[in-house]
Amino acid sequence: MGKEEYLSAMQRSVVKDLEIKALLKDALTDRIDDRTLFIRGIDVSYYYEGYSEFKTEEL
Repeated sequence: MGKEEYLSAMQRSVVKDLEIKALLKDALTDRIDDRTLFIRGIDVSYYYEGYSEFKTEEL
């Protein structure tokens, strides 16, 4: 899923949430104890919000 696709689905979710639910369902994982996956998720979240200068791996 690309950034633009995700952001567009978020904007439309106020009116109709089926698209964002489908996107999020495809992104779910059962690897809840995987620290690396968790940290990468934070990095992607920052990227989607426009914070591209910070990466958790640089800590």
